[in-house]
Formats: sequence, structure tokens, C-alpha cells
Amino acid sequence: MENKKYDTAFFGQPRGLATLFFTEMWERFSYYGMRAILLFYMYFAIDKGGLGFSQATASSIMAIYGSLVYLSSVLGGFLSDRVFGPRRTVFMGGVLIMFGHIALAIPAGATALFASIALIVVGTGLLKPNVSEMVGALYTTEDRRRDAGFNIFVFGINMGSLFSPYIVGTLGEKVNFHLGFSLAAIGMFFGLMQYWIDGRKYLSKDGLYPSDPIERDDIKPLAVRWGLGVVALILVLVLMKLMDALNLKNVILLISIIAVATPVVYFIIMLSSRKVTKNERRHVVAYIPLFIAAMLFWAIEEQGSVVLALFAQQRTNLQIGGWTMPAAYFQSLNPAFIMLYTPFFAILWTKLGKRQPNTTTKFAYGLVIAGISYLFMALPGWLEGTSGRVSILWLIGSWAIVEIAELLISPIGLSVTTRLAPNAFRSQMMSMWFLADAAGQAVNAQIVRFYTSDTEVSYFLIIGAVSVVLGLVLFAFRKPIFGLMKDVEIAQD
Repeated sequence: MENKKYDTAFFGQPRGLATLFFTEMWERFSYYGMRAILLFYMYFAIDKGGLGFSQATASSIMAIYGSLVYLSSVLGGFLSDRVFGPRRTVFMGGVLIMFGHIALAIPAGATALFASIALIVVGTGLLKPNVSEMVGALYTTEDRRRDAGFNIFVFGINMGSLFSPYIVGTLGEKVNFHLGFSLAAIGMFFGLMQYWIDGRKYLSKDGLYPSDPIERDDIKPLAVRWGLGVVALILVLVLMKLMDALNLKNVILLISIIAVATPVVYFIIMLSSRKVTKNERRHVVAYIPLFIAAMLFWAIEEQGSVVLALFAQQRTNLQIGGWTMPAAYFQSLNPAFIMLYTPFFAILWTKLGKRQPNTTTKFAYGLVIAGISYLFMALPGWLEGTSGRVSILWLIGSWAIVEIAELLISPIGLSVTTRLAPNAFRSQMMSMWFLADAAGQAVNAQIVRFYTSDTEVSYFLIIGAVSVVLGLVLFAFRKPIFGLMKDVEIAQD
């Protein structure tokens, strides 16, 4: 490969960015296509092609599914850093994801649903953190193209996400859910082929090897640690069974607790590791408030596939002339606004250079704006009541607001994670970024059950207000946080 500093073959960015751009584009096509119709598939009546779950159960499953997808990034980061290297780990993840979508395409009821969840959860955990880590590896620490490169990468993610709700959603809602899921499987197949062929030419061979390979002396303590974790989980499940508490609701609660506890354990491991230098430890401490902010942001943003999807199906006027628009179409608003805003933000950060706000300030702005998007969603119920249907402009407006927040947090978070990562935990630190999403959706799994038309206004008001307040708190502490990471920051207030 060319020297990273001078490789400008892809819109001024390294050529390897194109490989990872299109790989993630196809993976997101498959995932967001499936997600656009999965909630409806679960709670639609059996005679309408669904599984007939209650709305509360389907909402909780949807949220905890999203949490598990990102929680499994811990496994992906570990296997990449210690066993396979990122390139092989990504390919194995893509294969599992493809088979997960194939399972959903088979009309085998709840059995196929849960088998699919298991496959896609593990597969996405292997793929996502390592693709992002490889993007970061395309740049030197001093390369000012990094944030712009991650913005372009996020653009690719959203290009795949934009079209899939229309294609998969139309086929799923208008024809057959299982045919829609089969398109998701085909999309992942295309992604695997592109990654396999293009990656051999343009990705560094360093990615074929683990950054911190397991040594002989590491095997026993690792086996003990993982073994104790498995035994503890089995004991908890046995105890729940003996107490007659082993049901879907309590299993979801257990997973929620694990998803919130896992990043806490990871922070402790990194801060206490002898492989982490004093300066790297300071970076990890700086990352903690950013992680908490990201967790709250993702809790709001990820409700787009649950609470806002229900609002689209039940509270939005979907009639356009004599045609009823599939509610799944609204899932394309997220990527549509991201793609619309991304060029502006990429140019903005590049033009501002050292004059741009620091990472913490961007996160604070993002939290405030995310909260405003939910305060906005309280307005239709407050102004018009919650018994009828309202204009599609409310949902469009809410997504238009929250995606500004996403551009202030998501690509910036990916970038700062690669900069603050201790060398021995490079991929696993990227897993921490996805654990913020996992923890946010774990919280969602417990609160989305309370969303109904009766609670609509208070639901949006409370969550929106909490986000705004915490954003203001983060802004107040931006300078001391900057002080902990100023050696790897490229901007300051």
C-alpha cells in the first residue's frame, strides 16, 4: 500500500476507505432492510403474516435485539485483537449475518426468528467494530483527514440504509415478510463478495494478524475468566427457573443488566491493565463521559425503529391519494438526512481545522439537539390529542432534528475512539463505542414498553428533557475533559 499520509485515491482519502465504504454499505442495506419490517412482523396478527406478539413484547424484543447486536461487539473486538485479526473477523461476521437473514426468510415462526437473532447478533458483533477499526488504521494520528474520512464512511453506511426500507419494506409489507427478509440476505452476499475481492488489493496485510495475539501463558486465565462468566450465567438462569421467573420479560431484563454492566467491567479492565500506559489511562478516563453521552444519544436515536415506527404505523396519516404508504418507509428518514447533512459537516470540519469545537463540545451540542427532537414529538399529541392520526411532517421534522445530533456524535465518536484507544485494546476500544449503543438500547428495552397513545406526550417530554439537561452538564465540563485528551485532539474551543 501507499504511505497513508499521501494516499488520496478515494475523494482525497486512502483507497482502502472505498473497500470498507462499500462493505459497510451492503451490510447496512441488509440490516436496516430487515429492521424496517421486523417490528411489524412480530406484532402483526398471524392472519396478516405476522407472529402475533403483543406490542409491548415486540417492542422490548426489538430494543434488546439492537442491544445484543452491539453488545456482541465485545466478542468481535476480542477475537480480532487476540485471535484472527480484523480482516478475517469481518468476513466471518458477514457470513453469519447472511445466514441469519436466510433463517428469517424461511417461514418457520418464532423458532426461525430467534435463530436469526442469534446469528445476526454474533455476526454483527464480529463485523462492525472491526470495519470501523480498519478505517481508523488508514490514517496516522496526525492526519487531519480522519474526521472527514469517518464522515465519508458514515455516508456509505447510510447510503445502504436509505434504499433498503423502500425495497425490503415494500416487498415485506405489501407482499410477504419472508420475501422481504430474503432481499436482506442477498444484500449481505453482495457485501461479502465486494469485501473479499477488493480487500485483497487495497487493505493492509497487517489486518490479517491480531494486534495482541494470545500467548501460551494467557490461555489459562482467559479460559478461567470466560468459564466463570458462562457458569455464572447458567446459575442465574437455573435460579430464575427454580423461582418460576424464567420468562421472556425477565430474560430481556437480565440481558439489559448485562449490557449496562459490561462497559463498566471493560473500563475497569482497561484502567487496571499493566499493558495500558499512564498517558493511555488518562485517555480512557476522558472517554468515560463521552461514553455516557453516547449511551443517552443512542437510546433516543435507536427508538426510531421502535417508538417512532409505532407512531408511524398507528398515529400517522399514511394515505396519499388512494395509496397507503408502508410505515417502513419512515426508516429511510434516518439515512436520508445523514446523507443530506454529511457533505456539509465534512466540509465544515475541514474548513474550520483547529478552530472547530472540541470533541466534548460537539457531543454536548448533540445531546441537546437530540433532546429537542423528542420535545418536538410531544407537540402533535399536546396540540391535537392522541386519538387520531397526524401529518407525516411531524416524523419528518423529528428525524431532521435528531440527525443533526447524530452527525455531531456518531462519526466524531468513531474518530475519537480510535484516537483514545490504548494500543493493546485497539479493536476492543472500538467495541466500547458500540457498547454505548448496546447500553442505550438495553435501557430502551425496559422503557419502550411504557409507550402508548395515553403516555405519548409525557414519554417524549421526559426523555427529551433529560437529554437536554445532561447535554448542558457535559458542556459545563468540556474544558477539564479536553485537558485529559488534548495531546490527541485536533481542535479546541
